[in-house]
Amino acid sequence: MLYLWLLAQSLLARREEGQGLVEYALIIALVAILIILALLALKNQVSSTFSTIVSGLHQ
Repeated sequence: MLYLWLLAQSLLARREEGQGLVEYALIIALVAILIILALLALKNQVSSTFSTIVSGLHQ
C-alpha cells in the first residue's frame, strides 16, 4: 500500500514539474510576441537610429 502511495506521489510531482515547464514556455512565447510587436510599432524609429549610426561610422 505504501508503495502505491509513493508511486502516486511521484507521478503527481512529475506532472507539476511538466506543468511548470509549459508555463515558462508560454511566458517566453508571450514575451517574444510582445517584443516583435514593439519592434514593428517602432520600425521607423529603429531604422532611423541605425541609419544615423551607420552614417556616423562612415565619416
